[in-house]
This record gives sequence, structure tokens and C-alpha cells, in this order.
Amino acid sequence: MTKAERTKKFIIEQAAPIYNEKGVAGTNVDDVLEATKLTKGAIYSHFKNKDDLSMQVTDYLLEKICSGIAQVMKKEASAKGKIFAYLDFNKKPLNPYIKGGCPMFNMAVEFDSDNNSSIRPKIGENLYVSQKNFASILREGIKNGEFSSALDPDAYSFKMFAAIEGAIIMCRAMNNERPMQGLIKSLKSELEAYEL
Repeated sequence: MTKAERTKKFIIEQAAPIYNEKGVAGTNVDDVLEATKLTKGAIYSHFKNKDDLSMQVTDYLLEKICSGIAQVMKKEASAKGKIFAYLDFNKKPLNPYIKGGCPMFNMAVEFDSDNNSSIRPKIGENLYVSQKNFASILREGIKNGEFSSALDPDAYSFKMFAAIEGAIIMCRAMNNERPMQGLIKSLKSELEAYEL
């Protein structure tokens, strides 16, 4: 990695928690300058403008959260194990894997349907793919005889993903992780009801 590549990586890594906590609209270049202790010229020698920086930080955050989830899930062989690993990954919303919480949900809230940002479609695609990946895991579990065919993989995956993402925000707002523990227990019990 060249010095320029290392500097660019450093800028993205330092900017990421700021973007994740303040949002794209709420983050300004001065925030990034303060975090990196670099000059505006140094920042703009690596990024065309704030939009370019925002897009690359978004890519970094999405890659980081997806990679973290994938790492814990790939340790499990069964469909149930993979889904439970995802649920457990989210059991500490006050001390999340990425400072500020889940970037997919944070940015989805920021870029609602009234916002035409180029980041919005990227977030939507990541949410869609994540939910479909969970459904695919459950379909494999049905195919392998782990779960009954009465399980609706799409409905359960959407419910699970939406519930966990919403609970992260609610627990953080209430400064209380206990509701998340109850939700995870309930989602696990619901899935176990379909075991063969």
C-alpha cells in the first residue's frame, strides 16, 4: 500500500464513526479535518468533493458491517446456528460492532423516499440483499431437513431483520439493552418451533 493509499484509508476510517453517528447530511468536512488533523487540501487530494468522500465512507461502513456479520455466521454449519449467530451479533446495542450502531439502518433512516441521494439506492440494495441472504439460509435449512416447510423464509427473515434493526435504535434511545435480549430470545424460540 502506497503512502497515498494509507492516507486515504486513514481518512475513511477516521470519518466513518462521524458519518455513522451524525449522518451524511450532519457531517461536514470540518468534522473530518478535526478527526484526522489533516488540512482541507490533504482531504481533497484524495477525494473529489464531500459527495465522493461520503460515498466512499458509506462503502467502507457497509463493507465493515456486512463483513462482521459474515464472519460470525460462517463459523456455524447449520442454518439455525447461522441465524442465531446473527441475532447474537446484535445483542449489545449499546456497545455495537460499529460505533453509532448499524450503518445500514442509520443511513436508511436518513435517506428516506424523499431524498434522491446517490447513496440511497446503495443502502436499499444492501438491506434487500441482507434480508434475502437470511431467507436463503432458512431455505437451505428446510431443504436439509432442519426446519419444517411450514416456515416461511421470506416472512421470518423480514420480520427478524426489521425487528433487530428497529430494536437497535429503540434500545439506544432508551439506553437499555434488556429489550433486545427479550426480542432475541423470542425470535430464537419462534425459529425453534419450526425445527424437525
